[in-house]
Amino acid sequence: MTTQEFTEKKRVTRTMTIEEILSLFPHKSQRLAHEITNAGLHCVGCHAATWETLEAGMLGHGMKEEAIEKLVFRLNALLEEEADETTISMTKKAAEKFMEILKDDGKEGWGLRFGEQMAGCSGFEYQLDYSEKAGPDDEVFESNGISIHVEKKLLKRLMGCVIDYIDSLHNSGFKISNPNAKASCGCGTSHNY
Repeated sequence: MTTQEFTEKKRVTRTMTIEEILSLFPHKSQRLAHEITNAGLHCVGCHAATWETLEAGMLGHGMKEEAIEKLVFRLNALLEEEADETTISMTKKAAEKFMEILKDDGKEGWGLRFGEQMAGCSGFEYQLDYSEKAGPDDEVFESNGISIHVEKKLLKRLMGCVIDYIDSLHNSGFKISNPNAKASCGCGTSHNY
C-alpha cells in the first residue's frame, strides 16, 4: 500500500518516516509528535531524525517489537478521534490545568484568549493568554467550564481546534490540534494553511 493510500485511510505504519507522519497529518501533528516523543524518540523536531522510520528509530533506541506495535496503535487511535469542526474546544485535562493556572495567578473566572500570530518556520504559531472578558470582535465558545475568546477574523483558520494539555517528563504544555492546518514544521510548533 502506498503512502497516499495510508493517508486516505488515516493510517500510520511502522515504515513511515517521522517527517511523513507529521506532514501527512498536520491537523494532529502536535499530538502525534507528543506520542512519538513519549515513546522514546526524543529527537522528533531534530532535522537529522525526521527521515528515520518509526521502526528504525525505535529499534535504534533499543526498543522491542512490542513497543513499536503499541506506538503505531496509539498513533492510529489518535488519528481516528473525531473533532467537532463547528466549535473550538478544550479537553477536560486542558480545562483543569487552565483553571489551576487561573487560581494560582488570582484570575479565577477569567477566560482564555486563543489566537495565532505570524511566527515559526511554517508561518503561524498559536497564542494562549488570559482574557478578563470578551471583546466586541470576539466569538465566545464554552468548553469544560472555560470561556474561550477568539477574534472573529481568525475563525476560518481556527474553527475545529481542540486545545489539549500534555504533561510528560520531556514535553509539557498546551497543544493544539487544528483540522484546517495543511502543513506543520517537524517539531509541530508552527503551522500553515
